[in-house]
Amino acid sequence: MALAKVHLRFVLWGHLMPRRPPQRFAFDALQIDPDAARPIYRQLEQGLRDAILAGQLKPSERLPSTRRLAEDLQIARNTVSLAYAQLMSEGYLEAEVGSGTRVSRHLPDDLLKTPPPPRSVPPATVGPTLARRGERVAQLGAWISLPSVPPRPFRPHVPALDLFPRHVWRRLSERRLRRMPWHEWGQVLPLGYQPLRQAVAEYLGVSRGVRCSADQIVIVAGAQQAIEFVSRLLLDEGDVAWMEEPGYTPARHVFELAGVEVVSVPLDDEGLSVTAGQERNANARLAYVTPSSQWPTGLTMSLPRRLELLDWARRQSAWILEDDYNGEFRYDGRPLPAIQGLAASGHVVYMGTFSKVMFPGLRLGYLVIPDRLRDAFRAARWLADRHSPPFEQAVLTDFIEEGHFARHVRRMRTAYAARQQALLESLDRHLGGAVEIIRHETGLQLLVHAASGTEFHSLAAAAERAGVESHLLSLYAAEELPREGMILGFAAYNEDQIEQAVQDWAAEFDRH
Repeated sequence: MALAKVHLRFVLWGHLMPRRPPQRFAFDALQIDPDAARPIYRQLEQGLRDAILAGQLKPSERLPSTRRLAEDLQIARNTVSLAYAQLMSEGYLEAEVGSGTRVSRHLPDDLLKTPPPPRSVPPATVGPTLARRGERVAQLGAWISLPSVPPRPFRPHVPALDLFPRHVWRRLSERRLRRMPWHEWGQVLPLGYQPLRQAVAEYLGVSRGVRCSADQIVIVAGAQQAIEFVSRLLLDEGDVAWMEEPGYTPARHVFELAGVEVVSVPLDDEGLSVTAGQERNANARLAYVTPSSQWPTGLTMSLPRRLELLDWARRQSAWILEDDYNGEFRYDGRPLPAIQGLAASGHVVYMGTFSKVMFPGLRLGYLVIPDRLRDAFRAARWLADRHSPPFEQAVLTDFIEEGHFARHVRRMRTAYAARQQALLESLDRHLGGAVEIIRHETGLQLLVHAASGTEFHSLAAAAERAGVESHLLSLYAAEELPREGMILGFAAYNEDQIEQAVQDWAAEFDRH
């Protein structure tokens, strides 16, 4: 009788208690890889999140206990607890005393109904699109190449990394690591590390004839950021800027993205033609020039032309952006003084970079600005990325103050003159009848055209087959060129590399 009562009690209890709905989702099918680099709790967390978003786990659906799921997946219970806790904090799961862990009842319906994109639809077509400005930036992707490492002759824009005194830089870095005060690691100085600004001002005054104080120096993350700041702060949308033709195309891109109308101004034997600029657009607000070694031709702007450009800026109340990217490297006589040093009226913004002189990865450059612009440039740098890393700035300060920078520049000037001469002699020896070389006493590149009777296509194709790198002149031209050219950088390659590359190029040219 007692057994019958007990049996009846369990039968009635079974009928009265709601039956637990069968679980539809196969939790033991969750993909867990114990050998993966990603932590197991992160794998579990992502698997559950994906199941919820895909609708495989419905709102209010109960999940297994941490102990049961750990046993099913053969993982630690604490691992499951970590995953559940993270999903609860994100709102995907909720827990109630006596009810266990469930899928949240308050997930947005639109989120749960959003299916994953079809496999056949490219990801780029899914979701919101770029703004028109973003589309224009994306079109510049062709400029972001994946060059060979190490660089092959004759890729331009690369300094002699093999001759940089790394042992000195290492020693200075180690010393700074030991001695640099802790408060300097946390400083936010948008205009730059003050001792570096002082060192740069003194160096420019001695070597480039720039007239400035440390208060006028702005340390930036390379030349491109300098141009970006100038385009934002000194030009409005719709303003006109002159640019050398051919000229430094990445600067053109920055100006155009800022809504500036860029007017191409041709060169003559003395540099940018001020007369031609006035004929093309007399209302320019800025002229961007590379007077010490015009990119990409290597031409040096004459002193009379510099004075003419300054006179135009005064009369027009316009700016001159003087990009002195490698003004240190002149191989015959002293470099001409910077335009900035000739001006007393504050119309010139001067810029330079350590990337071309030392090594590109340093990403440190500088602007010299009139005093009245200091607050605006300080705010612009703070808004962009706050400041350059203080440690690298401190090491560079030591490198300059202890004389290593000046010695390195002198050594590079000698080495580059020898490498330029080696390239000239190799081209003359192996391709003399096929090429016409445009040579100047400055810069880190030579411009080469096809000689009369030679097809440029044949010359360029032979270089490509031989593994010779170069930039086409047309990359830096906004207008149709009278003839195409090849820009050959020589700074990064020793005499043996230069000779071998030209031999290989000539062999391919002769073979076809």
